[in-house]
Amino acid sequence: MLIRLNVILTLFLSAAFFACNTSHHQTQQRSFSIDSLVMEHLLPDSTAFADTVDGKEVRIYYLENHQGMAVAITNYGGRIVSLVVPDSAGNPVDVVLGYASLKDYLADSNTYLGALIGRYGNRIAKGRFTLNGKTYQLYINNAPNSLHGGHYGFDRKVWEARQPSDNVLELTYVSPDGEENYPGTLTVHVTYTLTDSNALKISYEATTDKPTILNLTNHAYFNLSGEGYPTIGNTVLQLFADHYTPIDSTLIPTGEIAPVAGTPLDFTQPEEIGRRIDSPFIQLQYGHGYDHNFVLNKPRPDALSLAAIAYSPITGVEMKVYTTQPGVQFYSGNFLDGTRHGLSGKPYVRRSAFCLETQHFPDSPNHPNFPSTLLNPGQTFTSETIYAFGIHGEEEE
Repeated sequence: MLIRLNVILTLFLSAAFFACNTSHHQTQQRSFSIDSLVMEHLLPDSTAFADTVDGKEVRIYYLENHQGMAVAITNYGGRIVSLVVPDSAGNPVDVVLGYASLKDYLADSNTYLGALIGRYGNRIAKGRFTLNGKTYQLYINNAPNSLHGGHYGFDRKVWEARQPSDNVLELTYVSPDGEENYPGTLTVHVTYTLTDSNALKISYEATTDKPTILNLTNHAYFNLSGEGYPTIGNTVLQLFADHYTPIDSTLIPTGEIAPVAGTPLDFTQPEEIGRRIDSPFIQLQYGHGYDHNFVLNKPRPDALSLAAIAYSPITGVEMKVYTTQPGVQFYSGNFLDGTRHGLSGKPYVRRSAFCLETQHFPDSPNHPNFPSTLLNPGQTFTSETIYAFGIHGEEEE
């Protein structure tokens, strides 16, 4: 009788092991066609983006790998429109906010959905900075400050695009001297690479013919429970940052670099985003939630290091963020208001997505103690950010 029970138990465990490994294999290997994802409204229809802006051709470009991941990017603003990954059941889920058509993006000038941001991402106080003894006055588009490059930043430009392979998109934009009152002709190259380890790598490169300031980032809005899911409150986040830069009531850094310990901004251990977001803490009141630059723990200033881990208990999707940048802006979608609808047709309500914008610090040109954002002729600015996706609790291969 005992032998018989042992045989049954062995068969049961073998079957369970096989099922688990089969499930894991499916999560990693199952793939989806671009056409099927378009039909399911997980990727946008290319015809909805086929148009011109400022006399330049706009298109959607699809990137895909062999592991069930696909990304849609438009050269209007270099925007990530969709990012589809397998969930814990092996089903496709879009984990970024994006619109169904170019027309929708043209009608929205202030949420920066999925966009490349420049010349200077984040805020510059009163739109003013001094460089080599000369003071420059930028356009004020987020009174009383300049935000994300001004009225017509890189998010509203048509980038020259080249797709050398199914998993790579190369974008180029030349910003003329004086554009948005920034000095110098700036040439920017951004490369999106989708790897077979389900990671989206964004590589930035820039040169200038005059001294200028520069802070490039991407403004993707993530919801790992799925695009259109109404909350990020139960998303779990960990930030590898022991310090942050406190802000004033206009969201400009005070110049202080303060510890997160003992504050609701302490994400050094995994924490639900929504648990402390409405705490009576002045920094959260200024930002109407989280809208803060976190100072990343770096082994050396230019190291590609782990900045954040987030996962959804709904889908099991986990995202790890690696960057060479010194900071990351964690924004909890506080100003999404439900008036705009995404690719799925669902409204984008308050706090239905979060951003992890890898960056130099806001207003750095006015704070000598912050890492420099100066770029001189003869120098080449480079940075890299990687968004790597998997299933929470599964070991990386």
